[in-house]
Amino acid sequence: MSEHTARIGLETGPYDTEVLQASVGNQGIDVRKLRPQTGYVTFDPGFANTAIAKSSITYIDGAAGQLLHRGYGIEDIAMNVSFLEVSYLLLYGKLPNVAELDAWNADISSHTMLNEEMRSFFDAFPRRAHPMAVLASATYAISTFYDVYRRPTRKQEIDAGARTLLAKMPTIAAWAYKKSIGEPYVYPNNDYSYVENFLHMMFSRPTEDLPIDPVIVKALNVLLILHADHEMNCSTATVRSVGSSRANMFASVAAGMGALWGPLHGGANQAVIEQLQAIHDDPDATIQSTIERAKDKNDEFRLMGFGHRVYTNYDPRAKVLAAFAQDVLDRMAMSDPLLDIARELEAAALADDYFVERKLFPNVDFYSGIIFRALGFPQRMFTVLFAIGRLPGWIAHWMEMNNDPDTRIMRPRQLYVGETARDYVPLDQR
Repeated sequence: MSEHTARIGLETGPYDTEVLQASVGNQGIDVRKLRPQTGYVTFDPGFANTAIAKSSITYIDGAAGQLLHRGYGIEDIAMNVSFLEVSYLLLYGKLPNVAELDAWNADISSHTMLNEEMRSFFDAFPRRAHPMAVLASATYAISTFYDVYRRPTRKQEIDAGARTLLAKMPTIAAWAYKKSIGEPYVYPNNDYSYVENFLHMMFSRPTEDLPIDPVIVKALNVLLILHADHEMNCSTATVRSVGSSRANMFASVAAGMGALWGPLHGGANQAVIEQLQAIHDDPDATIQSTIERAKDKNDEFRLMGFGHRVYTNYDPRAKVLAAFAQDVLDRMAMSDPLLDIARELEAAALADDYFVERKLFPNVDFYSGIIFRALGFPQRMFTVLFAIGRLPGWIAHWMEMNNDPDTRIMRPRQLYVGETARDYVPLDQR
């Protein structure tokens, strides 16, 4: 056998297969012919050890705490470029030059309006509807106004669909929020940048415009970039799974939003805030008692915002936010007791052998909710903000999947553990 092959020993004999080379990180064992040649399937709940595609978008080294987008470190791009620049990078594989960025910004800003008939769509939802439910529904709904997006086949049609989603998502999100608080919808203003426009639609009223604070703009820009893509997470895998059936970009992204809404995924930052608030409000709760509860295997309590499925080192996004959170609050002349509790929890956990040995470090959710809260966003909007940030990653993965000749419709196998064949028993004999 060559150095690029692998052998799996089975009762029926060996299975020899190719080892697929990665540019960096884990190599892959090709098992595409395992079942037809041997009758065996691999068993991998949650696909924790299964690569579903070859990708050149994002690379994570969990042990080193490294996150790269198209080769660029997250620490560099989060603090130095705009969210739309990162979107361009994820979609097209490079950072734009000045001319490309100007054209990209202008293209996005000129497509921020929703079709006026969409007003009745928002009006039809009850006021209590969660903004995430409205966001996902509206994402699918806007495609109905453009027949070409239903089954795009040409590159320019796909590019136009990506532009439309990126341009209109802040408008959809802001209108979902306005609906939830009973205020009039605010139309986009193309004189603003992408992030400024979103803040304008979120917090302005027809009677008065919101002064746009550059501190808030910078903070939100960083937060969106930190959420832009994270490899084959649950929602991204969902986008690829739905898209593998040749469902269009809008339907696939809407499905990804459904996956993101789960409390173990995009809803985790809200869960962190709720837990910090509970600690703050409980007179009997202390930092040490909270740590002890988290260590007690007989206690169902779970310390939210610590640990990660991929990172066995400090989440690099959390490193950016840990330094950024206090800076944002200081520059906004604000204090937040929940940030103080969070910092004390982090210090206590990092000094405790239980957390250190299990590599349970703070993740991005631990600080993002605190900053979202400081910027004035209600908790119901936290996952929506995550979705806006993750949007370019979802689109990039859909586009990559759409162009990959290896793409097949997702159809996982199972290990059947139910009843074997049984004789039918008539109703009167049961």
